[in-house]
Amino acid sequence: MDDVVLGEPIEARLEAYRGELTGYCYRMLGSTFEAEDAVQDVMIRAWRGFDRFEGRSALRSWLYRIATNVCLTMLGSAQRRARPMDLGPAGSGGATDPGQPRPDEVWVGPVPDSRVLSEDADPATVVTDRESIRLAFVAALQRLPARQRAVLILREVLAWSAQEVADLLDTSVPSVNSALQRARATLAAADTGTDIYQPLDRDQQTLLARYVSAFEAYDLDALTSLLHEEATLSMPPLPLWLRGPQDIRTWMAGTGGGCRGSRLVPVAANGTPAFGQYRRCITGPGHDPWALIVLEISAGRIAAVTNFLDTARLFPLFELPARLE
Repeated sequence: MDDVVLGEPIEARLEAYRGELTGYCYRMLGSTFEAEDAVQDVMIRAWRGFDRFEGRSALRSWLYRIATNVCLTMLGSAQRRARPMDLGPAGSGGATDPGQPRPDEVWVGPVPDSRVLSEDADPATVVTDRESIRLAFVAALQRLPARQRAVLILREVLAWSAQEVADLLDTSVPSVNSALQRARATLAAADTGTDIYQPLDRDQQTLLARYVSAFEAYDLDALTSLLHEEATLSMPPLPLWLRGPQDIRTWMAGTGGGCRGSRLVPVAANGTPAFGQYRRCITGPGHDPWALIVLEISAGRIAAVTNFLDTARLFPLFELPARLE
């Protein structure tokens, strides 16, 4: 993107990079809200320092240097974000207490595709971008030390050369290669294997249509038949998570039975299928926000269902209506 017109106002030249910088910071930080705060900080720093920049390096590289420093500073005092399955063993579908909600900074959060994916990118870049914002992948990134995380994202996701990364991080090429090797080994040990979501794939669209139909009808037999044998269900900010179709079915038939009569509104999150879930209002007509559901698919089945329950912040982020009448 370094072909930005030089005669453009400074603000316009900087804004052209907001989307990709948000994607980079999201992968680094694991939170859309923190990523957007970081990018805003980057924009302010770049605007204030633009006179000193004077084109000594590519504008894109300069902005990524600022973004990396901002993220490394933010990560210096932050705990590692995770998913419920990273923090403890699977629970029982018959559980009646999902545990006390934990603070937002504990969890890897979702990101709207519209904030981080470019509509104008070539197909190969779109595939890479979708792959690298999946919840499982972003959660695995959080296991890496911050500088290893930056190296892996810059080298493997953004396809920077080792020399470019070394220049950005003020280190050597051997150090970059060593960090990349260690980061790859850590990711290889993490379970990140799910299918790439392809919106035009007929089989995937059929699977999603069956999921919506089964969920809204609350047909648990049909819903269970769509789940991968190792499927997980989690509900941040609650720590409880479940593994396997039987435990998930037991939960939905019991403690989770309040979801009966829900409606689903499709959105796009983390390069994968997602829905805003609205539960039937218990005090009158209509449906109230309940969860942002993010699905992951593997081998033609649903491999993970993550129900993010912080609708007060997430529904506006995904431009979902406040309620359904």
